[in-house]
Amino acid sequence: MTCQTSLRAILAALAGAGLITAAACGETGTEGAANAAGAANTEGAAAAHADEHAADWRFELAPLPYAADFLEPVIDAETMEIHHGLHHQAYVNGLNAALEDRPDLQGVALEDLLAQVSGLPVAFRNHGGGHWNHDFFWNSMTAPGTGGAPSADFAAAIDDAFGSLDAMKDAFNRAGGGQFGSGWAWLIVNEAGALEITATPNQDNPLMDVAAVRGTPILGNDVWEHAYYLNYRNRRGEYLAAWWDVVDWSVASERFEAAASAD
Repeated sequence: MTCQTSLRAILAALAGAGLITAAACGETGTEGAANAAGAANTEGAAAAHADEHAADWRFELAPLPYAADFLEPVIDAETMEIHHGLHHQAYVNGLNAALEDRPDLQGVALEDLLAQVSGLPVAFRNHGGGHWNHDFFWNSMTAPGTGGAPSADFAAAIDDAFGSLDAMKDAFNRAGGGQFGSGWAWLIVNEAGALEITATPNQDNPLMDVAAVRGTPILGNDVWEHAYYLNYRNRRGEYLAAWWDVVDWSVASERFEAAASAD
């Protein structure tokens, strides 16, 4: 077999595999080989780019912003590992699975999905809420006793709305303790621009258009049993009271100031 015949056979095989166009098979010599290789490389790069673009919309589980034992003794390391690595991961997986069937929603910001959740399949409410709520929760906490205090403006707004910081904490704890079954307790800036405490069932949150009280979350505490049961058993009230020792007031103050300036 001559070199040219061998080259034609290679080009024909590439064309049969769909890696080059049939027109390239008519070229011979160095130019034909170069063009064929170039076409194959270009098409391969395009396919890789398409695959990468197709995955861009997928939500991912971010690492915890601290070590699993960082919140001890308020929240133990084993609870954090299970809560983040298993429960939160399941919400991310469920949200991505729901999006597989809705290419029109792929790439839409999570907050925008939650704002229209009443018109979406229930998986978006459950798993989208679960993902957003937990991201918010992890970033609301810091090492015990290091959370500081509310900023001056935030403290003044708390006093105006509740009378004192301690009164706000008591009202928040009552909301969390009174939430039947699983859910969340929230401190929010409501649609009137005032601080308010509310509670939501399951993985609902105040950003959703199904929420009884809508607003911008400032703090949220998870009262699902998986958040506290290993350490507190059925003593939800004890968990709620202890949680204030890990609240990061600098983060909460930044959220309040951002919400207040948006009104």
